[in-house]
Amino acid sequence: MKLEGRVAIVTGAGTGMGRGIAELFGAEGAKVVVNYRASKDQAEEVVAAIREAGGEAVAHQADVAQDAEVRAMMKAVEERWGRLDVLVNNAGWSKVTPHHQLEDLTDEIWDRTLNANLRGAFYCSRAAAPLLRRQSGSSIINNTSASAWHAAGSTIVYSASKAALVNMTKSLARVFAPDVRVNAIAPGLVHTRFAGWPEDTFEKGKDVTPLQRIATVEEVAKVCLFLAADATAITAETILIDGGKTQLG
Repeated sequence: MKLEGRVAIVTGAGTGMGRGIAELFGAEGAKVVVNYRASKDQAEEVVAAIREAGGEAVAHQADVAQDAEVRAMMKAVEERWGRLDVLVNNAGWSKVTPHHQLEDLTDEIWDRTLNANLRGAFYCSRAAAPLLRRQSGSSIINNTSASAWHAAGSTIVYSASKAALVNMTKSLARVFAPDVRVNAIAPGLVHTRFAGWPEDTFEKGKDVTPLQRIATVEEVAKVCLFLAADATAITAETILIDGGKTQLG
């Protein structure tokens, strides 16, 4: 197993891509911290699934946009396992707001989006760094978005926050080198409940993708596993997972 004996935190892991990443990491031998903000029942389901498959996991409630809660989570991980090898900054938030409806982009949407998508990734990375630096081969993986390139995501601020996260990935990779690798994934449309997209959005997404399908949660998780376990000479990179849509137009 590729992550045998390692400890991983996956933020926002109660649902969607976070759940898929947490479950795959657990299947590959990692002790997984399933972070959640409000989805307690779902997070406990993920923990139960990992344990039933023979893995080890624990749920931990923390709002990643709150520095004190993030630091408390890192302390709890250190006290429980004494180490941290992988941090996946997956937690995020958005609310579908058509880009041309500028007046609908409220301060609340701005603040909540930036707090969850950007501030949270920074807080978690900063708090995790001392633990990660103790372990050889440790890494941070940020979940950004293909909308960072084409600026056509759920909202203007969502796309902007994800573009900023691509940039911050490079900054943190420079700061934490050579001890910790920092990379990012950039999924395109993936069939989850995130942002509350209507069901026909996913069907339409297939038609404009060169591979004529959208990526699955499982495929996203496998790219994260590659970055965590196999990509030992890679840092400051962002891998697009969108069936070629961004690169081939």
